[in-house]
Amino acid sequence: MAATNGSAPVFLGDYSFNTGRLKQFSPVDYVMFASILVISAGIGFYHAWKDRKQKSSDDFLLAGRNMSPYPVALSLLASFMSAITLLGTPAEIYNYTTMYFWIGLGYLFVIAGASHIYIPVFYNLGVTSAYEYLEKRFCAGVRTSASMIFVLQMILYMAIVLYAPSLALNAVTGFTLWGSVISVGIVCTLYTALGGMKAVLWTDSFQSIMMIISLLAIVIRSSVVVGGWDAAWQSGLRTNRIWFTDFRVDPSVRHSVWALAFGAYFTWVAIFGTNQAMVQRTVTCPTLRKAQLAMWLNFPGLCVILYISCVIGMFMAAFYEKCDPMKAKFVDDSNQILPMFVMDVLGDIVGLPGLFVAGLFSGALSTISSGLNSISACVLEDVIRIYFKSYMKESRARIVSQVL
Repeated sequence: MAATNGSAPVFLGDYSFNTGRLKQFSPVDYVMFASILVISAGIGFYHAWKDRKQKSSDDFLLAGRNMSPYPVALSLLASFMSAITLLGTPAEIYNYTTMYFWIGLGYLFVIAGASHIYIPVFYNLGVTSAYEYLEKRFCAGVRTSASMIFVLQMILYMAIVLYAPSLALNAVTGFTLWGSVISVGIVCTLYTALGGMKAVLWTDSFQSIMMIISLLAIVIRSSVVVGGWDAAWQSGLRTNRIWFTDFRVDPSVRHSVWALAFGAYFTWVAIFGTNQAMVQRTVTCPTLRKAQLAMWLNFPGLCVILYISCVIGMFMAAFYEKCDPMKAKFVDDSNQILPMFVMDVLGDIVGLPGLFVAGLFSGALSTISSGLNSISACVLEDVIRIYFKSYMKESRARIVSQVL
């Protein structure tokens, strides 16, 4: 059986379409995956050694409030552009239409609102936890309650962020499920606990670059295999996936310009404007202007990841135009299509599937490290410092932060 690019068949090699067998990772692919863990851990150990004389929790949780806006911007990009986003965005285009491109306009409104409405409030208050605002506005009980809800939500989210890509990869490549879950979880916890916010910011920077490189590798190779952008576009026209002009004001429509450009604002501004992980990163900058600059520098990166992922979705649709793996029951979930597509178009090039996995788990690592660091800040600032203040000297606060 073969997929088609609209003019000539493209045979899928030894994947399950022909033989029912999975393409397996080569040793080089495993080395590529292991390299992101080693480099991330190395950054954490480096900052743990470099900052070993710093004792305050402010240094550990906020990097001494003296970070350049550039690593902060890359960290903001990586924190919520998770592996779920990398898997889900191409699948969205594959399953539906190109209307999802409009969410980029929503991102623009979000960045403008977050950087000029919300971030100045938190920055000028000099907070470590975003929930300190609630105590100033209401009372300590409201602050602690909201903070603990965030902690619970973040724990559940981190579990999904780590487990979902591991499960998808295991299903279509045979990549060990619990091996990836345990190794990523241990390494991420170690470098976050040892290196603090500086380690998180710099590892996020490395991981965001890895995400972009892996996406570029996929889009370049898939363009060659499918026959270029024109072939993907023509395939999209044939399958009615090319659609950018749904202006209906109808809540039952999956995507419209209004829902994506304006409705998405209310979803994402809660993340970029008030989420503890985001607020904690922006207040690491030495001035409000630099914090706002970091937020704006994050915007081009968001668009790059979004639109490359959307284009990959179009190439996937063209490649599988007459051989839909969902209908053929080769995959159980649409989030498994991208890993399968990667093995089909990159599987014959040693190391490139591993590069994809490295990029995918870079998204998971960055989100989890951000979550761990923000949970530590919330528990310390919103619970321990309030209810156990007499026992929490500053000399102990950093140690408690690391343990948390």
